[in-house]
Amino acid sequence: MTLTAPFDVHGPRAPASPVVLSVPHAGRDYPPAMLSALRLPLARIAALEDRHVDAVALAARGERTAIVARRARAWIDLNRAEHERDHRIDDGANPAAAPLLSAKVRGGLGLVPRQVGGAEIWRRRLGADEVMARIAADHRPYHAAVREMLSAARARFGVAILLDIHSMPPLGGRGAARVVIGDRFGTAAGGRFVAPVEALARAAGHPVAINTPYAGGHVIERHGAPAAKIHAVQLELDRTLYLDHALNAPGAGFAKTVALVRAIAEALTDEAVPLAPAAE
Repeated sequence: MTLTAPFDVHGPRAPASPVVLSVPHAGRDYPPAMLSALRLPLARIAALEDRHVDAVALAARGERTAIVARRARAWIDLNRAEHERDHRIDDGANPAAAPLLSAKVRGGLGLVPRQVGGAEIWRRRLGADEVMARIAADHRPYHAAVREMLSAARARFGVAILLDIHSMPPLGGRGAARVVIGDRFGTAAGGRFVAPVEALARAAGHPVAINTPYAGGHVIERHGAPAAKIHAVQLELDRTLYLDHALNAPGAGFAKTVALVRAIAEALTDEAVPLAPAAE
């Protein structure tokens, strides 16, 4: 089976900014092998997508390099570690590790998601070789590209910042956050790179939360290394901020959300540049 490229790199491979964007969950490529194995209609599976947040990121990126996944999250979740395999669907998973699995995996949202909205996704179990093929073709190349871009940005600017962009369903409740910033409780990024993100989101009129309910997943955990001058911040945007009422297509708030993400990227750049030697 021949698949399209698992992701696209927008902008220069030698980053022109210390800020690199990552969009791992907005892919809409559903391979034929997946479609034939689905128990649910595709419209139900699409609920796993960070619907059109890639369009927000690309409109906001300016000169910055952005790495955007093509493959659907339901095929393989780039924001889960390779070991986060669910033994209830994946023959290559280790059942003995079940008590140690994260809440996400226990809830059916592992490396290959098992459920969406409480309903089982797959008609059958997945062979160990099938999942390993997805890891080799999609997961590892994506993370290799993120690592490559961050290393190149750090080499040029002395510091690199990964802005990992996601969207979330409305959290509900009075005063609920509409922007959630994750830094793995300070382990993935220095506070000086979180503060401007929070300040700009609040200035835009949005309730903001830090690390609750989303502290950041595998992408920022894997790539954030503040001691090595690589910082990683996860940005979760309420989908009602930029989608229409059906949460299916860009809506009236799209331009304002793009402006916010652009301002965040610019503020992170401004915060990084004083730390860096003069660029060539």
